[in-house]
Amino acid sequence: MQQQTVEQTVAENKRSTVTDQLDPVQKPLVWLGAIVSLLLFIAIISVTTFTQGVLFLIGIAFGLVLLHARFGFTSAFRRLISVGNVQGLQAHMLMLAVATTLFAVILATGFSFTGTAPQGYVFPVGISVIAGSFMFGIGMQLGSGCASGTLYTVGGGKSSMVLTLFGFIAGSVLGAYHIGFWRETPTLPAISLAETTGFGYFGGWILQLLIFLGVYGITVKIAKKKNPPKMAPLKTTTGLKKIWRGAWPLLLAAVILGILNALTLATRGNPWGITSAFALWGSKFIQMFGVDVASWTYWSGDPAPLNKSVLADSTSVMNFGIILGAFIAASFQGNFKPGKIKPGIATASILGGALMGYGARLAFGCNIGAYFGGIASFSLHGWVWMIMALVGTYLALFLRPMFGMKNPNPKDSIC
Repeated sequence: MQQQTVEQTVAENKRSTVTDQLDPVQKPLVWLGAIVSLLLFIAIISVTTFTQGVLFLIGIAFGLVLLHARFGFTSAFRRLISVGNVQGLQAHMLMLAVATTLFAVILATGFSFTGTAPQGYVFPVGISVIAGSFMFGIGMQLGSGCASGTLYTVGGGKSSMVLTLFGFIAGSVLGAYHIGFWRETPTLPAISLAETTGFGYFGGWILQLLIFLGVYGITVKIAKKKNPPKMAPLKTTTGLKKIWRGAWPLLLAAVILGILNALTLATRGNPWGITSAFALWGSKFIQMFGVDVASWTYWSGDPAPLNKSVLADSTSVMNFGIILGAFIAASFQGNFKPGKIKPGIATASILGGALMGYGARLAFGCNIGAYFGGIASFSLHGWVWMIMALVGTYLALFLRPMFGMKNPNPKDSIC
């Protein structure tokens, strides 16, 4: 009886730790985020179009979901490779299944909210994709975040991720400068599992669902074999307050992210993307110092964005939305608390960001544009990206300790 009481007490203490010790709402920061978001929304629709404003709002929604669920791509790959925890990858498969289903309908019917014909991210598979996604896999483990992770953790107040973002932008510019060389390397044509194969979108949808189920089945076997530690619970609460104060279930976030990506496709005509904006920001910056970036192969096809406001770039406004959405969410949770950065972490953040930026340009996108958007668009290059990023993650686990970074421990709960 006494043993039972002790176990109950321990369980209650754990629940108390998760539910009762929430940090106070940072009300001034919540108001700051709301006011800045409103002003930026007004500026966007004044300078460009209402559609751009809608995309900004979708970006805010992405930021809210990503932060509330701490939805990770980097951490999911790291947990899988290091200790066999499959929770993150299983959430990815659900997210991709939802997005693929909605993408199939949108792409097959040409459905659009704005009249812009929807086009998925279907790109060639070649040396550049293989090399770029491998680099990205290493970079996101050193930088402690992927493209979406970098933006939402910057908004959430993680100081080191600001350095990752700067490295990301620099690497994106360098990748854009070198893209002419990489486009000359051997490559296969763009392959769509729906159109190129002749299956059509219904057949391609069935094929991809079977692949998702296959991957899910593999993760179940991995979990049974390795019996990995579970992800540590996040601080949360109960009732309606959980919507703005607590942690959101990972699988719920996966469904919402899939829906939001489909909304993006139907609104702007392309899936969600992130890193092309980094190349634009960096290119516009160095252009101010007389660098003729318009002559680069990367910009020669469409140099117009270099001479327009960044508010006219849909990816940029969505990125701004992600940062602000995460900032508002973190402020509601009382978690916006930037801290000091250790030298080793700072070095890894810059290096990791640079590798991600460079790799994303080579691989036609990042974990969002290539992995999420590519697979949801039925592109073979999205699957190649996933495999090579996992290989890069494996190598990065040996590099992280050199910068004072810890890998998940099989004996402990993991974050």
